[in-house]
Formats: sequence, structure tokens, C-alpha cells
Amino acid sequence: MKRVRPKGVPAPSSLETEKRMKQQKTRDTKPELELRSALHRRGLRFRVGHPVIGTRRKADVVFAGARVAVFVDGCFWHMCPVHGTTPKANADFWQAKLAGNQERDRHTDESLREAGWLPVRVWEHESMEEAAERVALLVRGRLPGS
Repeated sequence: MKRVRPKGVPAPSSLETEKRMKQQKTRDTKPELELRSALHRRGLRFRVGHPVIGTRRKADVVFAGARVAVFVDGCFWHMCPVHGTTPKANADFWQAKLAGNQERDRHTDESLREAGWLPVRVWEHESMEEAAERVALLVRGRLPGS
């Protein structure tokens, strides 16, 4: 049976590329798990994969009481200024796709801010211990009575 691709999505440049892309996790990635563990060690409790207000998107870690939404962004998928790359194969498609991801991130952050939330972006290459400390300070600073 032949696989039908969505309109505008090119065929992968190789079978290896297709296999690698199919194996990409969308949640519970190694950086996410490391961050959650580091936050938990700091005594913080949170929700995972919680929907973002006014969008169809989900935050990786949510502190509802403090109204903080944390996103762990992959360097490739979110075009990290340090490690982001654009594939040479199907370059036009990938350029548009990755730029669209960045625009979606900006829209998500804006929607959260308008609703009184604090969006926090953590790059996958960051030290998750340092990121957890940064998030912990922000969360504790936004809790009622702090």
C-alpha cells in the first residue's frame, strides 16, 4: 500500500532519514525527563503535557498555581541560534517548516502572556540543573504569598 503524504510535504531524502524522523519523540524526551527530575528534586510539583490556554498546543511542564508554562525546545525543531541547522535536502520545505515552528512559538508565548502566564523556554542543550534552578526561582516568585 502506497503511503499518501500531506500536500506540500516532500518525500524523505533517504530511507534512513525517514526512519530517523519517525523515531523522533514528541514528549518525554531525554532533556524533558532530566528537567522534570531536577524540578522534582527541588520539591516542585507540576503537570506534564498540559494544554496552553487559547491554543491547541501543550506545554512540557506546567505550574498552574504560579501560572508558569515551561517548554523544552529542541535545537533543530526550534532553530536554536547556537546549534540550529537547516537540512540541505528539501531545503525550501525545511526552511518554511522551521520558520513556522518559530512563529508558532512566538504566538504561544504571546497567548500565554496575554492570559497572565509566564512562558519559559529551555533549550535542549542547556544544563537541566541550571534550567531547573531558573524555573524554580520564577515559580516560587510567582506563587501567592511569596
